[in-house]
Amino acid sequence: MAGVCCGVVAESESAAVVEQASKSSRRRRMEILPFMLVSDAAVSSPLENGRKRQKLDLDLDLVLPASPRDCDNAIENSESNQVNEDREINEGLNSYGTVELVTETEPPKFGLTSVCGRRRDMEDAVSIHPSLCKLSCEAEISSDVHFYSVFDGHGCSHVAMKCRDRFHEIVKEEIEACGGGKSVDWKLMMERSFERMDKEVQESTTVDDKANSNCRCELQTPQCDAVGSTAVVAIVTPDKIIVANCGDSRAVLCRNGVALPLSDDHKPDRPDELIRIEEAGGRVIYWDGPRVLGVLAMSRAIGDNYLKPFVIPEPEVTITERTSEDECLILGSDGLWDVVTNETACGVARMCLRAQKPASPPMSPASDAAVRGGGGGTESSDKACWDASILLTKLALARHSADNVSVIVVDLKKNQQI
Repeated sequence: MAGVCCGVVAESESAAVVEQASKSSRRRRMEILPFMLVSDAAVSSPLENGRKRQKLDLDLDLVLPASPRDCDNAIENSESNQVNEDREINEGLNSYGTVELVTETEPPKFGLTSVCGRRRDMEDAVSIHPSLCKLSCEAEISSDVHFYSVFDGHGCSHVAMKCRDRFHEIVKEEIEACGGGKSVDWKLMMERSFERMDKEVQESTTVDDKANSNCRCELQTPQCDAVGSTAVVAIVTPDKIIVANCGDSRAVLCRNGVALPLSDDHKPDRPDELIRIEEAGGRVIYWDGPRVLGVLAMSRAIGDNYLKPFVIPEPEVTITERTSEDECLILGSDGLWDVVTNETACGVARMCLRAQKPASPPMSPASDAAVRGGGGGTESSDKACWDASILLTKLALARHSADNVSVIVVDLKKNQQI
């Protein structure tokens, strides 16, 4: 990060500037240049969608260090402070002999980016609902449940849009049906939610129902059975991360610098999926990669009625206990994971989160439109997470991703209290 900052500053210096003799003059020049760079990046057009955008007040000392030495010192100080914080936490925990996350001071910070990329149509959808509902326990202490999801549509966008608008409501209803306590059977709850979502999609594939999604699939068939969507859904509680995946979108946890995949892509040539498809009477045909019946490049999805029972909506669910070493959670569509490895994605997100940026800017129009309903959504947006999602999206496009790209980055550090 230090090399990037300082490299940009060095390139922006004009060759016509006269070399100053005193150290104080050189210092002043180095302090002015980052100001020019930040102002160009932070201030956009004065009007957007008919509304004035507020100019951000930035603390320049926090945005860019003044010199290469300051960059190095900032990184060293950040690492030193992190070590000291971890030591203090561990000392406090040792006195009690247990390590347990007991509460949250606020919803996790997040950032999201969703772009069409090189595709003709945008078929991805993103849904984020901080504080979707509460879990209660015998001690009458409640904890929030946070909902994050990415849906990657195929054939058209209306199934992904339906999932975006309804899935969190179904999950909330299923949690409440379990009593809303800490003894929720998360695997069973997720399986029921996916089953209900798939049934709703099958019952709402008429042209009138799809009118609000601005899709064009009614030009193909009236019922449009050849439309579906992947779904990767993450439920974050103070002590657990529950991920349910159906398709080839993915969730990855960054824990102490190590990338831990919380889902496994449902590709037709995955050995267990291949056996399941063939036992159901289907075939996997290699046509520009492995495809179910030579058509669909994934073996599980919501919708796709014409490919049942070979393509099923049953999710795989993982339940991960949270620890103090958890740094961030990344959810993305295959437009990201086709060209970016888990390790690279975690490295990029980790770098952005450790940069300790100032307060968040307004969310981009594409991102803001993707956040829906309960819990408000944008009040927990964070600039560091937003930068991470933007950078991962740009990296995917730079590596020639041919698909829509959607990325959610959730900061699991900032809201923990031990």
